[in-house]
Amino acid sequence: MSLKSLAVLTSGGDAPGMNAAIRAVVRAGIFYDKEVFGVHRGYDGLIEGAFEALHSKSVKNILAQGGTMLKSARSAEFRTPEGRAKAAEQLRGQGIDGLVVIGGDGTFTGAHLLHEEHGIAVVGIPGTIDNDLFGTDYTIGYDTATNTVVECIDKIRDTANSHNRMFIVEVMGRDAGFIALSAGVATGALDIVLPEKNTSMEDLYASIDRGAENKKTSNIIVVAEGNRLGKPFDLAKSLEARYPELDIKVTILGHIQRGGSPSALDRVNASQLGVAAVESLLNGKSDIMVGLVNGQLTQTFLQQAIYNKAPLDMELHRVSKILSI
Repeated sequence: MSLKSLAVLTSGGDAPGMNAAIRAVVRAGIFYDKEVFGVHRGYDGLIEGAFEALHSKSVKNILAQGGTMLKSARSAEFRTPEGRAKAAEQLRGQGIDGLVVIGGDGTFTGAHLLHEEHGIAVVGIPGTIDNDLFGTDYTIGYDTATNTVVECIDKIRDTANSHNRMFIVEVMGRDAGFIALSAGVATGALDIVLPEKNTSMEDLYASIDRGAENKKTSNIIVVAEGNRLGKPFDLAKSLEARYPELDIKVTILGHIQRGGSPSALDRVNASQLGVAAVESLLNGKSDIMVGLVNGQLTQTFLQQAIYNKAPLDMELHRVSKILSI
């Protein structure tokens, strides 16, 4: 198949750097003399035919912007065979030969089914702050989100030090603890509670007791939202019951982690992957995700990227324990 035109969409949770990836896809497509269309509102927009012809100037000045200029959505209709059939019909009606999707595992699941059921050529770019996709060292948005968390915890520590308080800080990570682990190490957290690890209350007590032995007067405990131990306010109650002398506060960082201007690393990675996605389509590749492993461009089948979760570096967790004394 000779690719004449392509489309790009963002789906699922937004991530800093998505605009940089959109810009790269658009300008790479134009560089290779292809028509490029943006799809507004993710798979919902694809079903509705919400296409916009994009040109080089359409994506000027978006490199440093957070969020996604194409908007994003989680589409219930696209999860149905009927919805995907409508989407394929819209693409064919517009004369679009290839589709670049930017998102996480849910986005890639939809793209894989669109390819499998209707033969649409699709390439995925990993865009999620969670960094949990197999086949790439860093997903777009992870570095920025982690830097945002580090900046917030640094500010929280100023207050903790001023009042001899303990703070439990919840960060995003429903199924993966990448942000919690990296931010916890970077901010010198007393303990880090992860979805990947069966931490017990006794483990947490031991960390606090060790801190007390070393005369720590303020502490930060970082918890990923999907941890197995409990919700942050429940943890605070349990700790208050055991340590009534401690002044314990809870901070939930929430969606602040998704916003903001992307870091240099996210901008560079997004730019590389956007060009790689277009060139993959031009070379006849489909049903794959482009990624970066040890600085080298890679291609991973979408199903592999979805079902083989990226492993968390538990050696880094061990290091955090050594350094938290």
